[in-house]
Amino acid sequence: MDFSPTVDDTSGGRDRHTWTARHYRPPWWLRGAHGQTLAGKFLRPAPDSVLETERLDTPDGDFLDIAWMPETDPNAPLVLVLHGLEGHTRRGYMVQTLLALADCGMRGVGMNFRGCSGEMNRKPRFYHSGETEDLGFVFGLLRRRFPTRPLMAIGFSLGGNILLKFLGERGANDTPAFSAAVAISVPYDLSAGADALERRGMTRVYAGYFLRSLVAKVRAKKEILANVLDLEAVWASATIRDFDDAATAKLHGFSGAEDYYHKSSSSRFVQSIRVPTLLIHARDDPFLPPAALPLPTIEANPFLTLVLTDGGGHVGFLEGGLPWNPTFWVEEQIASFLAHCHQGASPTNSDGTPISPGWVDPNTENL
Repeated sequence: MDFSPTVDDTSGGRDRHTWTARHYRPPWWLRGAHGQTLAGKFLRPAPDSVLETERLDTPDGDFLDIAWMPETDPNAPLVLVLHGLEGHTRRGYMVQTLLALADCGMRGVGMNFRGCSGEMNRKPRFYHSGETEDLGFVFGLLRRRFPTRPLMAIGFSLGGNILLKFLGERGANDTPAFSAAVAISVPYDLSAGADALERRGMTRVYAGYFLRSLVAKVRAKKEILANVLDLEAVWASATIRDFDDAATAKLHGFSGAEDYYHKSSSSRFVQSIRVPTLLIHARDDPFLPPAALPLPTIEANPFLTLVLTDGGGHVGFLEGGLPWNPTFWVEEQIASFLAHCHQGASPTNSDGTPISPGWVDPNTENL
């Protein structure tokens, strides 16, 4: 079944208030990892008319586009949401998450990574799984605009890896970046994830989809990349690993794909996270084998809470009794957890120890 942890948001002799993840049960009409993964993409509506885009000029002369939801309560948390590989703020999972946050009184803002908002960025670079400088730039801007407002963050897949790496890099900094965070379907071990996408069957279909999109972006900027990359090697890429070796690593200062994967994998940083963070992952996620999950490290960090489900695929987690009227379990859990963190106490006690225990044994009824 699944791990449905209870988060204790108090300490000492104070009254106890808990948040519990609602048990996830895949619907009868949508079983299997690939069904959930594909349905998560195609069955989530994405009414982007609710979003207002703002362009931000970056310090290096490039730009980032962020997408705002309407204001809710100026005192409620502002939640930054990060998309996955070759995603954008108009994806169904992004819009549904922003709407779920609004239902809980929180204002969401989606961040498009460079080159992902529908217009190519200007510089001879893109984004990658370990690129945290742009996230830091956006966080700093939000903090300056809203100096007293709680800031929280959500990351999906690649965006989740970036978020966890960012949180781990800051560690026990005197001014934590976010007061709470959630990361969904994260590829904690990028090399293992690349291996998973090189298998036969549906995973190769996913890899081909991403690879075509990535190569097309290089083609769109080939004039300014010709002196930086071996374009023939990029065009010859047969796998994501090939592309990362020929393009991602070269553009972003790594010696090759393995160097990029090693330095950017969030599994190296989760031990240093010092804000309450919910991790949601399915055991059948086709993008990462279960053995690659850093379970001992997660268990050892009391700031982390893991919900590990048997089903759900990659950013799937659909529920509902009827195929034409699904419900979205993961969006519900995200909003519920962050609302609970906002209503609860501060992330740490006066002595710096964590308030909420991260790892909780699974409910016996789910074993």
